Amino acid sequence: MSWLRALKETARSGLTMERRRLEPAVAARGALGLALVVGFSLALFGPAVAASSAFGAFQAAIATFQRSWRPRPTLALASGASLAVSTFLGYLTGAHTALFLALLLLWTFLSGLAWAAGPTAGILASSNVAIMLVTVTLPTSVATAAGHAAMIFAGGVVQAALVVLLPVRRWGAQRDALADALAAEADYARRLRHDPVAPFDPVPLMTARNAAAVTPRQARTRPAELHGARGLAERIRPVLASLADPAVGVPEEGPERARVRELLGAAAEVLDAAAHAIRHGEPVVLPAPALAALRTPDTGAILRGPSRRAALRLAALLGDVVETAEPRTETSEPYAQGARTRPTLVRLAPLVLAKVRAELRPDSPVLRHAVRVSAVTAAGYLLGTWLPFGHGYWAPMASVMVMRPDFSQTYARSVARFGGTLVGVALATAVVQSAHPGMYLSAALAVVCAFGMYLLMRTGYAAGQVFVSAYVVFLLGMAGAGLTQTVRERVLLTLLGGVLAMLSYAVYPAWETPRLRGRLADWLAAVGAYAAVVVARYADPAGPASPDVREALLRTRAARVAWQEAVARAAHEPVRHRGLSHAAVEQAEHALAEFGRVAMLLEAHLPERGAPPVPAAAALAESLHRSTERGAKQVRERREPHWDDLRETVTAWSVEPPDHFLLDKGAVLLLETLEELTTALTESKRGH
Repeated sequence: MSWLRALKETARSGLTMERRRLEPAVAARGALGLALVVGFSLALFGPAVAASSAFGAFQAAIATFQRSWRPRPTLALASGASLAVSTFLGYLTGAHTALFLALLLLWTFLSGLAWAAGPTAGILASSNVAIMLVTVTLPTSVATAAGHAAMIFAGGVVQAALVVLLPVRRWGAQRDALADALAAEADYARRLRHDPVAPFDPVPLMTARNAAAVTPRQARTRPAELHGARGLAERIRPVLASLADPAVGVPEEGPERARVRELLGAAAEVLDAAAHAIRHGEPVVLPAPALAALRTPDTGAILRGPSRRAALRLAALLGDVVETAEPRTETSEPYAQGARTRPTLVRLAPLVLAKVRAELRPDSPVLRHAVRVSAVTAAGYLLGTWLPFGHGYWAPMASVMVMRPDFSQTYARSVARFGGTLVGVALATAVVQSAHPGMYLSAALAVVCAFGMYLLMRTGYAAGQVFVSAYVVFLLGMAGAGLTQTVRERVLLTLLGGVLAMLSYAVYPAWETPRLRGRLADWLAAVGAYAAVVVARYADPAGPASPDVREALLRTRAARVAWQEAVARAAHEPVRHRGLSHAAVEQAEHALAEFGRVAMLLEAHLPERGAPPVPAAAALAESLHRSTERGAKQVRERREPHWDDLRETVTAWSVEPPDHFLLDKGAVLLLETLEELTTALTESKRGH
C-alpha cells in the first residue's frame, strides 16, 4: 500500500463514527463524581485546586470505562494515585527545564513500556503523562503541589466510591462477554446449517475466558450464572462441527441431513435464549419448537453412529447450559474449586515487570513505541516552550495521547485528535469570549463536556476529542489560565504534536508486515501441537476433558488471534509485503483454519477414559509434532515447508489403516491442509 493510500485509509478510520450502545447512566455517574469534586474544591480551596482535582476525577472516570475485567473501583483508585504521583514529581522538577525534561523522558518511556501489560495500562499511563503536563502548571509552591496531588487522588477516591454506592448494571461487562460467546455459538450453529464447514471466530470465547478470571474479592460476589456456562459453550463447539461435517457425519443431502439441520437450528435457538437470560439476569425462556426438535425420539431412528452420538451429546450439553444460565440468588462459592484467578494489583507487579523485560529487545514494537513516544514528547515540549504561543503543553499532550505501538492507530488518532480539537476548542473559545462565563459557570460547562465525552467515548475518538478539548478550555478558564491563547495557537500546537507523532513512526517504524511469516509460523506450531495432543489421546484415552488438550487449544486460539491482528495491522501499512502476498495470506489462513477444524473434529470424538486404545495413533501424533515443528521453522526461515514424516505415516496407513472410523480419514485431511499451506507459500515466493 502506498503512503498516500495509507494516509487516506487511516484518516477515514480516525474520523469514522461507530454506532455503539450508549450508557448514559454510567456517563452521568462519572459526571456526578466530577461535579462533586469540582464543587467541593471550589468552595473550600479555590479554582486552581479545583482544576487539579477535576483532572483527577476526570481521569479516574475514564479509567472505569476501559475494557478491563478488574473491579472498576480499583481502576479509579489506581488512576488517581498514579496521576497524583506524576503531578507532584512533575512540579518538583518543573522549575528546572533540564530536570523536568529528564523526568518527562523517563515517565513517557515507562508509559510506552506499559503497553506490554495490555491496552488498559498503556492508555492510563499515557493519559497520566498528558494530564501531568497541564496540572504541573497550576501549583505555586511545594506545599500547594502536595495539596494538588492529594486532591487529584481524592478525585479518584470519589469516583471509586460512586461506583460502589451507585452500581450500574453490576457485572454487566462479564455478562455481555459470556452472552456474546453463547450468541457466537448460536450464529455458528445457524451457519453450519447452510455451510457444514463454516469457520468459527474464537475471539468471543477468548474474551469470555478473560472475563471469567476473578480476584478473591470478586469471587465472593459473582453471580452463580456466570460460573460454568463458558466451559459448556466451548465443549459445544466441536460437537456442533462434528454433527454438521459430512466428512465424519451424515451425507450432504437426504433425510439425515435434514434432521441435522433441524438440530442445529434448535441448538441456535436454545443458545440464544441462554445468552439473553445471562445478559439481562432473567430466567431462560426456551422456544417450544426448539425443545420439541431436541427431544423428539426420531433422532435414534434417523441418525446412526458418530452422528447419533454427537446429537445426544449436544442435547445433554444444551441442557447443562440452560440449567447453568438460570439466575440464582446464591453467588459462585466454588471459587476455590477451579475458578480462574486474577492477581491483585500488588501481585500483578512482578508479572508486569517480566512482560516489560521480555519487550526489551531491538525488534520489539513496544520498545520502539516507548522510544518514539519519549523522544516525540520531549521534542514537542521543547518546541512548545520555544514557540511564542504560550501554554506549549498542548503539543506534547497531543503527541502522547495519539501515539500507539502500531501505525494505523497512531495516524488515525492523530487525524481524529486534530479534527476534534479544532471543533472543540473553537466552540469552547467562542463561548468563553462571547458569554464570559464566571468561575462556577465555567465549572458547570466543563462537567457538561465531561458527560458528553463519557457518553460518546466508544463511538469514535474524534467525537470524544471535541468534548475533551472543550473540557480543558472551560476548566483552565475556571482557574483563570489559558484565556489569552487563541484558537489558532491551540490548534497549531495540537497539529504540531500530531505531525511529530506521525513523523516519528515514519522515521522509526515497527512494521507488522515483515513479521507476518513469524506470526504464521507461531500459529502453525501451536495448531500442530494441538492436533498432536488430540491424536495422542486416542492412543492413551483420558476422556474429552483432558487438560493437556484444553491447554493446547488455548495456545492455538491465542496464536490464531495474534496472526489475525497482525494481518489487520499490516493491511494498512505503507510497505511492500516481504514474502507474503495478499493472496498467500488468505490461502495460508484458510489452510491452517482447516487444519484446526479437522483437529477439532478429532477432539469431538475423543474416546472416554478407559476405552480401548488405538496404538497406531501414537505414531501419527509423533509425526504431526515433528512435521509441524519443522515446518514452522522452515516458514520462519522463508523456506518451503515439507511434511515428509506425516506423509510417510499416512502412506503406511493406506495399506493397514487403524481400527477407528475417523483417524485414517482425519490424518489424510490434516496432510492435505498442510500441503495447501505449502502451495500458498510457494506461489507467494515465486510471485516475488
